[in-house]
Amino acid sequence: MQLPKSYHTNPDKVYPVIYRLDGASNLPLLTAVIERLQNAQSAPEVIIVAIENTNRLRDLYPTVNQDPRGPVGLGGGGAKFLDFFERELIPLVDNKYRTHDFRVIAGASAAGVFALYALQTKPELFQAHIAYSPAVWWNHGASAKSTKEFIAKAKTLNSYVYMNIGEEGGDMRAVYDDLHKFMMANKPKNLTLVTNAFDDVAHALTSSAGIFNAYHHLFMPRAMPVQAFTGELDSITDYYARLSQQYGEQIAPPEQVIRELGYHFVFEDDFTTAIKLFKFNIELHPKSADAYNGLAFAYERNGQYKDSLQQVNMALELSKEDDAGYDFFIQRRDRLLPLVKGTQS
Repeated sequence: MQLPKSYHTNPDKVYPVIYRLDGASNLPLLTAVIERLQNAQSAPEVIIVAIENTNRLRDLYPTVNQDPRGPVGLGGGGAKFLDFFERELIPLVDNKYRTHDFRVIAGASAAGVFALYALQTKPELFQAHIAYSPAVWWNHGASAKSTKEFIAKAKTLNSYVYMNIGEEGGDMRAVYDDLHKFMMANKPKNLTLVTNAFDDVAHALTSSAGIFNAYHHLFMPRAMPVQAFTGELDSITDYYARLSQQYGEQIAPPEQVIRELGYHFVFEDDFTTAIKLFKFNIELHPKSADAYNGLAFAYERNGQYKDSLQQVNMALELSKEDDAGYDFFIQRRDRLLPLVKGTQS
């Protein structure tokens, strides 16, 4: 068990939980990647539960292997192990630590198979499923078959799945490729599916190769990317609603983020979208001088000098002489005054 750095100094904060199978050897790299993402405001702080099995093949594979190319007669304990998660481990962690209902299950090879098994058996138990080079060839491809059956029946699936594969060949690669192709072609609504193929990476290193992509695509940055904006304002509120659900705290759209988004469209000469964004920013942050100045900027660039002057005057009313942007607001006002007079004469 690894707690976030802020756990004891922020007693009201709750955290998502990553359950990492084969956790002991993978904990240092996972910790480093998550911390790097956190430092870039691109991931929340998390609780990490590192899990080791007394009998790995028994616990992680849901079916007993009958394929002579593998250890015949092993496996079959996946259902019991998943039941242990649901009835014992997760309730224990939730009761003892400050968690919220965003859980990740992650593992490689046999543990990757277990992550996919959890997806199809109890799809709401975890909100993200990470399977590094899952050994879906096991027992004549039983895991691949059951995953395909589940995906085919699912109309909507509010979850995240990351899968990858390395340099594996033969049936292992063929079964994985078939599963990957099927999932890409039949992806249910709301399922986020991210995959990688590392053709020069050994099977034992696929978790190391994929860990950044797995969590970089899973966790949402606090600053909404331009690509997440659909042109509709609802996409902003939706983004921050989903971000809040991941992080376990209410996060409103920050003034600077919306303003920067508006600047992007100004420089694209899309003034209609820019002005819509700046007006939305003022609705959310009516006491922010910078929000009004953003709208003033768009109006000025679009030749709407009177409207721009009105907004920069609002910015000046809300600011003080020693504020960082005050002198800049004055410069904009002084620049606009003769332009407005010129349009009125």
